[in-house]
Amino acid sequence: MRGSMRAMILERPGEPLRLRERPVPEPGPGQVLVRVRACAVCRTDLHVVDGELAQPKLPLIPGHEIAGSVETCGPGATRLEPGERVGVPWLGWTCGECTWCRSGRENLCDRARFTGYTLDGGYAAFALADERYCFRLPALFGDVEAAPLMCAGLIGYRSLVKAGEGRRLGLYGFGAAAHIVAQVARWQGREVYAFTRPGDEAAQEFARGLGAGWAGGSDTRPPAELDAAILFAPVGALLPLALRAVARGGMVVCGGIHMSDIPSFPYALLWEERTVCSVANLTRRDGEEFLALAPRVPVRTETQVFPLEQANEALALLRAGRLEGAAVLVPG
Repeated sequence: MRGSMRAMILERPGEPLRLRERPVPEPGPGQVLVRVRACAVCRTDLHVVDGELAQPKLPLIPGHEIAGSVETCGPGATRLEPGERVGVPWLGWTCGECTWCRSGRENLCDRARFTGYTLDGGYAAFALADERYCFRLPALFGDVEAAPLMCAGLIGYRSLVKAGEGRRLGLYGFGAAAHIVAQVARWQGREVYAFTRPGDEAAQEFARGLGAGWAGGSDTRPPAELDAAILFAPVGALLPLALRAVARGGMVVCGGIHMSDIPSFPYALLWEERTVCSVANLTRRDGEEFLALAPRVPVRTETQVFPLEQANEALALLRAGRLEGAAVLVPG
């Protein structure tokens, strides 16, 4: 397939994306060319664009929450067929040979490549993807609704699994990931406690509307001790606050790829077998499990749609904390 396409390009971190014409890429061995129908805007995109994640591929097409359809298949790509609806996530390629890959922990692969970071992503009309790392999308979800599932949903799900099976769950930062996780947690019969920026009553009301039994500022103690907490806001100062909120034996999960420095805190907050862990990337098993679960809940993604050329505006709203749910770019 030849011709050109529109794409939003990161030429230098810290600068706005530029709308450019680029050649439509040709799929290589094992790859498929995906026609992008929608691409959600993730906080990780913001970290890449703002220069908080070092050494991105440059120039770069960001975006790793892609929903679209297979346009053409490269040599040896036989798993998918043209016309199939697929989602493309953050984890775009692994070696399959290192200790991590061979032990079922491909999310920690020594040579992993990432969509919209070390590989061109979905802020464009077309994107290349390794067919092994494409997920077939459930028919229940349209393209715009499915796009946030590819990271907010998948990383949120992995974070939820890491949090264990405790009944009282705290979510710090009620954005794209938390608004999906809250629905899954409520479906599982858990109590959800939502923590937002102090004074953000709109976000607290949004959380209550999605099943949170309590919502308040991140500087507030919840009315009951939590069994676990997940930090989606990339703010290191929240970790000691979350440790204060969880009960003995509780778990605090850091769900982001980037976080500001964590301040020192007294050992007493960690004592009594409280645990802190991080979540790194995802595995294909995470994707298969979550995409089988999401229609059963059923998950409802709250989205705000932007044309492709307004990617900078969508990123600015995310940066300012002025989005409810997820922003989604549509190439048109």
